[in-house]
Amino acid sequence: MSEDARATLLIVDDEPVNIAVLMDLLKRDYRLVAARNGEQALARAAGEPAPDLILLDVMMPEMDGHEVCRRLKADPATRDIPVIFVTAMSDEQDEAAGLAVGAVDYLTKPISPPIVEARVGNHVALTRARKLLADQNRLLEEQVAERTRELATTQDITILAMASLAETRDNETGNHIRRTQHYVKALAEALSQRPGYAERLDERTVDLLYKSAPLHDIGKVGIPDHVLLKPGKLTAEEFAVMKHHPAYGRDAIASAEALLGDRDSSFLRYAREIAYTHHEKWDGSGYPEGLAGEAIPLSGRLMAVADVYDALICKRVYKPPFSHERAVEIIVEGKGRHFDPTVVEVFEELAEAFRTIAARFSD
Repeated sequence: MSEDARATLLIVDDEPVNIAVLMDLLKRDYRLVAARNGEQALARAAGEPAPDLILLDVMMPEMDGHEVCRRLKADPATRDIPVIFVTAMSDEQDEAAGLAVGAVDYLTKPISPPIVEARVGNHVALTRARKLLADQNRLLEEQVAERTRELATTQDITILAMASLAETRDNETGNHIRRTQHYVKALAEALSQRPGYAERLDERTVDLLYKSAPLHDIGKVGIPDHVLLKPGKLTAEEFAVMKHHPAYGRDAIASAEALLGDRDSSFLRYAREIAYTHHEKWDGSGYPEGLAGEAIPLSGRLMAVADVYDALICKRVYKPPFSHERAVEIIVEGKGRHFDPTVVEVFEELAEAFRTIAARFSD
């Protein structure tokens, strides 16, 4: 075996002759380091190169082998180094005491060279196998983490590209998209602290809601220009055309999901829900399906409050901007009719946070 590939053994004994005997026996196959007392042993065990195995005498002055072993096992840097006690104490209770403090084996003096070589060889091989397995697991974890990062980046880019497409045709600003996604995140995070919502709004779900919110109006890409870009209030017939945009959005996102395979677990699930249901109302008077109450996905209920609040505080061709205070009043007035009562309660608590977000991403 080449010297660089050899395992390192730390031999600890207060008697030089005992160290010499073990070194002479093991020097051909291992790199050897010696220590004459407990303090030296602890220092060299924590040094470089770290020993692959420690042969440790029990009866030493000042700090005996048991105490050395305890300290080795208490230190994260050395606790995984296997320790074999080498001692003249051959009583069964002595061996049990050594194993109890963390040793992996127990050799008695005077040593038997074949037994020492066999025991040391077995434990070194086991240690190396464990290290190899740990390294392989670490490499696998790194590869999985990198793949996860790549997948997350791909998902983010997909959503961003779809949202950018929606922006190119919508007469609302990109800042509307930024504001509403921050409103949704604030609502979801606060709602997750309420009883019954923690599991439904875990950290990953909140993040997906935040990233998906910009797609709430992607269906508008299917609305004809003369309706979508009309510089005035829509007629009843034009509004009927506009009401198709939730279905267009749902279908566009569902088509993207179909390419991914499993629709129900895809990262676009919340985007699909939001696009299709953010115009539904708690009392069932919304569109496109007239869903009511809990039948409306939570993602759509959150988006409804975020979208209406932003529409209220912004200028539109058919209305001037309302003040923050008036917008809050209108949202509260819609509690239990337009909006989920619990979501409105959370919105009231976050009213100043909404004002801050609106100011930060103002047009």
